[in-house]
Amino acid sequence: MKVAVFSSREWVRQSFDEANGDHHFDLTYFDTRLDSNTAALAENHGTVCAFVNDDLSADVLTKLSAIGVSLVAMRCAGFNNVDTDRANELGMTVVRVPAYSPDSVAEHTIGLMLTLNRRYHRAHWRIREGNFSLDGLLGFDINGKTIGIIGTGRIGKTVARKLCGFGCRLLGYDRFPDEEWASENKVEYVDLDTLLGESEIISLHCPLTHDTRHMIDSRSIDLMKDGVMLINTSRGALVDTKAVIGGLKSGKIGYLGLDVYEEESDLFFKDLSEQVIQDDTFVRLETFPNVLITAHQGFFTREAVANIAATTLQNISDFQETGSSKNAVTSGQR
Repeated sequence: MKVAVFSSREWVRQSFDEANGDHHFDLTYFDTRLDSNTAALAENHGTVCAFVNDDLSADVLTKLSAIGVSLVAMRCAGFNNVDTDRANELGMTVVRVPAYSPDSVAEHTIGLMLTLNRRYHRAHWRIREGNFSLDGLLGFDINGKTIGIIGTGRIGKTVARKLCGFGCRLLGYDRFPDEEWASENKVEYVDLDTLLGESEIISLHCPLTHDTRHMIDSRSIDLMKDGVMLINTSRGALVDTKAVIGGLKSGKIGYLGLDVYEEESDLFFKDLSEQVIQDDTFVRLETFPNVLITAHQGFFTREAVANIAATTLQNISDFQETGSSKNAVTSGQR
Protein backbone atom coordinates (compact mmCIF):
# COMPACT_ATOMS: atom_id res chain seq x y z
CA MET A 1 0.00 0.00 0.00
CA LYS A 2 1.19 3.52 -0.83
CA VAL A 3 1.01 5.96 2.07
CA ALA A 4 1.26 9.76 1.72
CA VAL A 5 2.78 11.13 4.93
CA PHE A 6 2.06 14.84 5.35
CA SER A 7 3.71 17.37 7.70
CA SER A 8 6.87 15.28 7.65
CA ARG A 9 10.09 16.24 9.38
CA GLU A 10 13.36 14.39 9.70
CA TRP A 11 12.30 12.75 12.96
CA VAL A 12 9.06 11.60 11.32
CA ARG A 13 10.89 10.04 8.39
CA GLN A 14 13.44 8.35 10.63
CA SER A 15 10.90 6.85 13.03
CA PHE A 16 8.56 5.68 10.25
CA ASP A 17 11.38 4.19 8.19
CA GLU A 18 12.53 2.21 11.23
CA ALA A 19 9.02 0.99 12.06
CA ASN A 20 8.32 0.18 8.40
CA GLY A 21 10.85 -2.62 8.46
CA ASP A 22 8.05 -4.86 9.74
CA HIS A 23 5.53 -3.77 7.08
CA HIS A 24 7.28 -2.62 3.87
CA PHE A 25 4.74 0.04 2.92
CA ASP A 26 5.58 2.48 0.14
CA LEU A 27 5.91 5.71 2.12
CA THR A 28 5.96 9.09 0.38
CA TYR A 29 6.94 11.99 2.63
CA PHE A 30 5.67 15.53 2.14
CA ASP A 31 6.99 18.38 4.29
CA THR A 32 3.89 20.43 3.57
CA ARG A 33 0.71 20.42 5.62
CA LEU A 34 -2.33 18.65 4.27
CA ASP A 35 -5.02 21.09 3.24
CA SER A 36 -7.30 21.85 0.30
CA ASN A 37 -4.39 23.04 -1.82
CA THR A 38 -2.10 20.07 -1.15
CA ALA A 39 -4.60 17.20 -1.08
CA ALA A 40 -3.85 16.40 -4.74
CA LEU A 41 -0.35 15.26 -3.71
CA ALA A 42 -1.98 12.12 -2.31
CA GLU A 43 -3.09 10.93 -5.75
CA ASN A 44 -2.23 7.26 -6.30
CA HIS A 45 -1.96 6.73 -2.54
CA GLY A 46 -4.61 4.68 -0.80
CA THR A 47 -3.73 6.07 2.63
CA VAL A 48 -3.00 9.51 3.99
CA CYS A 49 -1.03 9.84 7.22
CA ALA A 50 -1.68 13.17 8.96
CA PHE A 51 -0.75 15.05 12.11
CA VAL A 52 -2.36 17.43 14.60
CA ASN A 53 -2.35 20.58 12.45
CA ASP A 54 -3.28 19.04 9.12
CA ASP A 55 -6.65 20.05 7.68
CA LEU A 56 -9.06 17.16 7.30
CA SER A 57 -12.22 19.18 6.91
CA ALA A 58 -15.12 18.07 4.73
CA ASP A 59 -13.68 19.76 1.63
CA VAL A 60 -10.27 18.11 2.01
CA LEU A 61 -11.76 14.68 2.71
CA THR A 62 -13.97 15.00 -0.36
CA LYS A 63 -10.92 15.73 -2.51
CA LEU A 64 -8.98 12.84 -0.99
CA SER A 65 -11.84 10.41 -1.55
CA ALA A 66 -12.15 11.52 -5.17
CA ILE A 67 -8.51 10.53 -5.87
CA GLY A 68 -8.87 7.13 -4.22
CA VAL A 69 -7.83 7.64 -0.59
CA SER A 70 -9.81 5.28 1.62
CA LEU A 71 -7.86 5.48 4.91
CA VAL A 72 -6.81 8.45 7.02
CA ALA A 73 -4.18 7.43 9.57
CA MET A 74 -3.73 10.07 12.25
CA ARG A 75 -0.36 9.77 13.97
CA CYS A 76 -1.68 11.37 17.15
CA ALA A 77 -4.39 10.82 19.74
CA GLY A 78 -6.55 13.82 18.88
CA PHE A 79 -8.77 13.99 15.82
CA ASN A 80 -10.67 17.24 16.33
CA ASN A 81 -9.23 18.40 12.98
CA VAL A 82 -11.04 15.57 11.18
CA ASP A 83 -14.63 15.88 10.00
CA THR A 84 -15.55 12.34 11.04
CA ASP A 85 -19.15 12.71 9.88
CA ARG A 86 -18.00 13.54 6.35
CA ALA A 87 -15.47 10.71 6.42
CA ASN A 88 -18.27 8.32 7.34
CA GLU A 89 -20.44 9.61 4.50
CA LEU A 90 -17.58 9.04 2.06
CA GLY A 91 -16.91 5.53 3.36
CA MET A 92 -13.45 6.53 4.56
CA THR A 93 -11.89 4.96 7.65
CA VAL A 94 -10.08 7.15 10.18
CA VAL A 95 -7.63 5.60 12.64
CA ARG A 96 -5.53 7.19 15.36
CA VAL A 97 -2.93 6.50 18.05
CA PRO A 98 -4.97 6.59 21.28
CA ALA A 99 -1.98 6.19 23.60
CA TYR A 100 1.69 6.51 22.76
CA SER A 101 3.38 7.65 25.98
CA PRO A 102 1.29 9.36 28.65
CA ASP A 103 4.54 9.81 30.57
CA SER A 104 5.99 12.08 27.90
CA VAL A 105 3.18 14.64 28.11
CA ALA A 106 2.83 14.27 31.88
CA GLU A 107 6.52 14.92 32.45
CA HIS A 108 6.44 17.93 30.13
CA THR A 109 3.45 19.25 32.07
CA ILE A 110 5.30 19.04 35.36
CA GLY A 111 8.38 20.53 33.71
CA LEU A 112 6.35 23.60 32.75
CA MET A 113 5.07 23.90 36.33
CA LEU A 114 8.57 23.74 37.81
CA THR A 115 10.11 26.06 35.23
CA LEU A 116 7.44 28.72 35.64
CA ASN A 117 7.62 28.50 39.43
CA ARG A 118 11.40 28.58 39.83
CA ARG A 119 12.06 30.53 36.61
CA TYR A 120 14.77 28.21 35.35
CA HIS A 121 14.59 29.68 31.86
CA ARG A 122 15.16 33.23 33.08
CA ALA A 123 17.91 32.17 35.49
CA HIS A 124 19.71 30.38 32.67
CA TRP A 125 19.89 33.49 30.51
CA ARG A 126 20.92 35.66 33.45
CA ILE A 127 23.89 33.44 34.21
CA ARG A 128 24.97 33.50 30.56
CA GLU A 129 25.04 37.30 30.79
CA GLY A 130 27.03 37.25 34.04
CA ASN A 131 24.04 38.30 36.17
CA PHE A 132 24.04 36.24 39.36
CA SER A 133 21.33 38.21 41.16
CA LEU A 134 18.38 36.29 42.62
CA ASP A 135 16.02 39.25 42.43
CA GLY A 136 12.81 38.29 40.62
CA LEU A 137 13.44 34.55 40.84
CA LEU A 138 11.53 33.82 44.06
CA GLY A 139 9.38 30.71 43.75
CA PHE A 140 7.10 28.75 46.07
CA ASP A 141 6.98 25.26 47.54
CA ILE A 142 4.71 22.98 45.53
CA ASN A 143 4.46 20.79 48.62
CA GLY A 144 1.13 21.46 50.30
CA LYS A 145 -0.39 23.32 47.37
CA THR A 146 -3.70 22.36 45.75
CA ILE A 147 -3.40 21.27 42.13
CA GLY A 148 -6.49 20.81 39.98
CA ILE A 149 -6.43 18.35 37.09
CA ILE A 150 -9.17 18.89 34.53
CA GLY A 151 -9.58 15.65 32.61
CA THR A 152 -8.47 12.37 34.16
CA GLY A 153 -7.83 10.21 31.14
CA ARG A 154 -4.50 8.45 30.63
CA ILE A 155 -2.42 11.63 30.70
CA GLY A 156 -4.33 13.33 33.50
CA LYS A 157 -4.00 10.24 35.66
CA THR A 158 -0.28 10.03 34.93
CA VAL A 159 0.18 13.68 35.92
CA ALA A 160 -1.67 13.02 39.18
CA ARG A 161 0.42 9.95 39.94
CA LYS A 162 3.66 11.84 39.42
CA LEU A 163 2.48 14.82 41.48
CA CYS A 164 1.70 12.59 44.45
CA GLY A 165 5.40 12.63 45.28
CA PHE A 166 5.34 16.42 45.66
CA GLY A 167 2.99 16.27 48.65
CA CYS A 168 0.17 18.16 46.92
CA ARG A 169 -3.54 18.13 47.51
CA LEU A 170 -4.97 16.86 44.24
CA LEU A 171 -8.40 17.79 42.89
CA GLY A 172 -9.86 16.21 39.78
CA TYR A 173 -12.69 17.01 37.43
CA ASP A 174 -13.99 14.71 34.72
CA ARG A 175 -17.37 14.13 33.14
CA PHE A 176 -16.80 10.43 33.76
CA PRO A 177 -14.98 10.21 37.09
CA ASP A 178 -13.02 7.08 38.00
CA GLU A 179 -13.75 6.91 41.71
CA GLU A 180 -11.74 3.74 42.33
CA TRP A 181 -8.63 5.25 40.78
CA ALA A 182 -9.18 8.50 42.67
CA SER A 183 -9.40 6.69 45.99
CA GLU A 184 -6.22 4.73 45.30
CA ASN A 185 -4.29 7.87 44.29
CA LYS A 186 -5.65 10.34 46.85
CA VAL A 187 -7.41 12.46 44.25
CA GLU A 188 -10.63 14.21 45.25
CA TYR A 189 -13.20 14.63 42.50
CA VAL A 190 -15.05 17.95 42.70
CA ASP A 191 -17.21 19.99 40.36
CA LEU A 192 -15.43 22.27 37.91
CA ASP A 193 -16.21 25.54 39.70
CA THR A 194 -14.85 24.16 42.99
CA LEU A 195 -11.65 23.04 41.28
CA LEU A 196 -11.20 26.43 39.63
CA GLY A 197 -11.77 28.25 42.92
CA GLU A 198 -9.56 26.15 45.20
CA SER A 199 -6.52 25.31 43.05
CA GLU A 200 -3.20 27.17 43.08
CA ILE A 201 -2.19 25.26 39.93
CA ILE A 202 -4.63 24.12 37.22
CA SER A 203 -3.64 21.68 34.47
CA LEU A 204 -5.77 20.85 31.43
CA HIS A 205 -5.93 17.31 30.00
CA CYS A 206 -9.17 17.22 27.99
CA PRO A 207 -10.13 16.37 24.43
CA LEU A 208 -11.35 19.28 22.33
CA THR A 209 -15.08 19.02 21.75
CA HIS A 210 -17.95 21.44 21.26
CA ASP A 211 -18.47 21.40 25.03
CA THR A 212 -14.83 21.95 26.02
CA ARG A 213 -13.91 24.64 23.49
CA HIS A 214 -12.94 27.78 25.44
CA MET A 215 -13.75 26.10 28.75
CA ILE A 216 -11.18 28.50 30.17
CA ASP A 217 -12.90 31.80 29.47
CA SER A 218 -13.48 35.06 31.33
CA ARG A 219 -16.04 33.49 33.64
CA SER A 220 -13.85 30.56 34.64
CA ILE A 221 -10.84 32.84 35.11
CA ASP A 222 -12.87 35.06 37.45
CA LEU A 223 -13.47 32.01 39.66
CA MET A 224 -9.75 31.26 40.02
CA LYS A 225 -7.49 32.32 42.87
CA ASP A 226 -5.41 35.42 42.36
CA GLY A 227 -2.00 34.51 40.96
CA VAL A 228 -3.08 31.04 39.80
CA MET A 229 -0.80 28.96 37.58
CA LEU A 230 -2.54 27.66 34.45
CA ILE A 231 -1.00 24.88 32.34
CA ASN A 232 -2.31 23.59 29.01
CA THR A 233 -0.59 20.65 27.31
CA SER A 234 -3.78 19.27 25.79
CA ARG A 235 -5.58 21.22 23.05
CA GLY A 236 -5.07 24.89 22.31
CA ALA A 237 -8.71 25.83 21.87
CA LEU A 238 -9.58 24.72 25.41
CA VAL A 239 -8.33 28.19 26.30
CA ASP A 240 -9.80 31.49 25.15
CA THR A 241 -6.47 33.21 24.56
CA LYS A 242 -7.85 36.75 24.67
CA ALA A 243 -9.55 36.04 28.00
CA VAL A 244 -6.27 34.62 29.34
CA ILE A 245 -4.42 37.76 28.25
CA GLY A 246 -6.96 39.74 30.26
CA GLY A 247 -6.28 37.50 33.24
CA LEU A 248 -2.53 38.02 32.88
CA LYS A 249 -2.93 41.79 32.70
CA SER A 250 -5.10 41.88 35.82
CA GLY A 251 -2.80 39.55 37.77
CA LYS A 252 -5.51 36.93 38.22
CA ILE A 253 -3.27 34.54 36.26
CA GLY A 254 0.19 34.65 37.79
CA TYR A 255 1.79 31.99 35.60
CA LEU A 256 0.84 30.57 32.22
CA GLY A 257 2.41 27.50 30.61
CA LEU A 258 1.31 26.48 27.12
CA ASP A 259 2.45 23.64 24.92
CA VAL A 260 -0.52 24.21 22.61
CA TYR A 261 -2.17 27.30 21.15
CA GLU A 262 -5.54 27.63 19.49
CA GLU A 263 -4.09 29.13 16.28
CA GLU A 264 -0.91 27.06 16.31
CA SER A 265 -1.38 25.55 12.85
CA ASP A 266 0.16 28.66 11.26
CA LEU A 267 3.11 28.66 13.66
CA PHE A 268 4.16 25.40 15.24
CA PHE A 269 6.47 22.82 13.61
CA LYS A 270 7.99 25.53 11.39
CA ASP A 271 11.13 27.66 11.50
CA LEU A 272 9.84 31.22 11.35
CA SER A 273 12.92 32.80 12.91
CA GLU A 274 13.57 34.95 9.83
CA GLN A 275 9.97 36.11 9.50
CA VAL A 276 7.71 38.58 11.23
CA ILE A 277 5.05 36.73 13.24
CA GLN A 278 1.67 37.92 11.97
CA ASP A 279 -0.41 36.56 14.85
CA ASP A 280 -0.79 39.61 17.11
CA THR A 281 -2.42 37.61 19.90
CA PHE A 282 0.49 35.19 20.08
CA VAL A 283 2.99 38.05 19.98
CA ARG A 284 1.15 39.70 22.88
CA LEU A 285 1.42 36.49 24.89
CA GLU A 286 5.18 36.47 24.39
CA THR A 287 5.52 39.92 26.01
CA PHE A 288 4.56 38.62 29.46
CA PRO A 289 7.51 37.59 31.66
CA ASN A 290 5.34 35.01 33.46
CA VAL A 291 4.36 33.11 30.29
CA LEU A 292 6.23 30.06 29.01
CA ILE A 293 5.33 28.61 25.61
CA THR A 294 6.68 25.47 23.99
CA ALA A 295 5.76 24.47 20.44
CA HIS A 296 3.64 21.34 20.98
CA GLN A 297 6.62 19.26 22.09
CA GLY A 298 5.01 17.51 25.06
CA PHE A 299 4.81 14.24 23.11
CA PHE A 300 8.35 14.56 21.79
CA THR A 301 10.40 11.79 23.38
CA ARG A 302 12.21 8.91 21.71
CA GLU A 303 9.81 6.42 23.25
CA ALA A 304 6.68 8.30 22.23
CA VAL A 305 7.84 8.95 18.66
CA ALA A 306 8.71 5.26 18.20
CA ASN A 307 5.34 4.19 19.62
CA ILE A 308 3.48 6.62 17.35
CA ALA A 309 5.18 5.28 14.23
CA ALA A 310 4.72 1.63 15.21
CA THR A 311 1.05 2.04 16.11
CA THR A 312 0.25 4.10 13.02
CA LEU A 313 1.77 1.55 10.66
CA GLN A 314 0.10 -1.32 12.54
CA ASN A 315 -3.23 0.47 12.14
CA ILE A 316 -2.63 0.67 8.40
CA SER A 317 -1.61 -2.99 8.29
CA ASP A 318 -4.73 -4.06 10.18
CA PHE A 319 -6.92 -2.07 7.80
CA GLN A 320 -5.18 -3.57 4.77
CA GLU A 321 -5.64 -7.12 6.07
CA THR A 322 -9.10 -6.93 7.63
CA GLY A 323 -10.70 -3.68 6.49
CA SER A 324 -10.87 -2.41 10.07
CA SER A 325 -8.72 -1.45 13.05
CA LYS A 326 -9.21 -1.46 16.82
CA ASN A 327 -8.09 2.18 16.75
CA ALA A 328 -10.67 3.31 14.22
CA VAL A 329 -12.53 6.53 15.00
CA THR A 330 -16.30 6.35 14.72
CA SER A 331 -18.49 9.22 13.57
CA GLY A 332 -19.37 11.44 16.52
CA GLN A 333 -16.69 9.89 18.77
CA ARG A 334 -14.94 12.17 21.27
